[in-house]
Amino acid sequence: MAFDKISVIKGDITKENTDAIVNAANSGLMGGGGVDGAIHSAGGRQILEQCIAIVRKIGRLSTGEAVITTGGNLKAKYVIHTVGPVWHGGHNNEETLLSNAYRNSLKLAFDNNIKTIAFPNISTGIYGYPKELAAKTAFSTVAECLKIYKEIEQVRFVCFDDYNYNLYLQLRNNTDMLK
Repeated sequence: MAFDKISVIKGDITKENTDAIVNAANSGLMGGGGVDGAIHSAGGRQILEQCIAIVRKIGRLSTGEAVITTGGNLKAKYVIHTVGPVWHGGHNNEETLLSNAYRNSLKLAFDNNIKTIAFPNISTGIYGYPKELAAKTAFSTVAECLKIYKEIEQVRFVCFDDYNYNLYLQLRNNTDMLK
């Protein structure tokens, strides 16, 4: 079952020892605050240089899309950068865009033979997405994708704060709440 491959931990995503970690990036891929800034800072210049090359080639990354770079100085070999939606009250296709951020990240993981991947709580910081709604979308999308990408062995949600950790843990342990 897909949920057997999903785990929840409280911690710092930059310290994860998975094949890839996911960056909740901005569309310019240049680093910023929160998870994005922490990953760029811990990962070093290689990540930024590859992000600059990607933006030169394809332009700014659209919301819900994902690209991959090296992990630089991180334990993870790769960083998958995805842009989550800014919350506008749920009237601008936010749920689909957030789902696409997870879906496209997992597709890139599959395409690059990544077996283990760690996600932050995409869009729930400065982008203002309600944490409960974001968690439900994250879980349901990941579970759906794991049925398609069976080669992915583990998806880890890495929560930085107690609120998200308890919320994600509750969803992990009671999947009926996703309905």
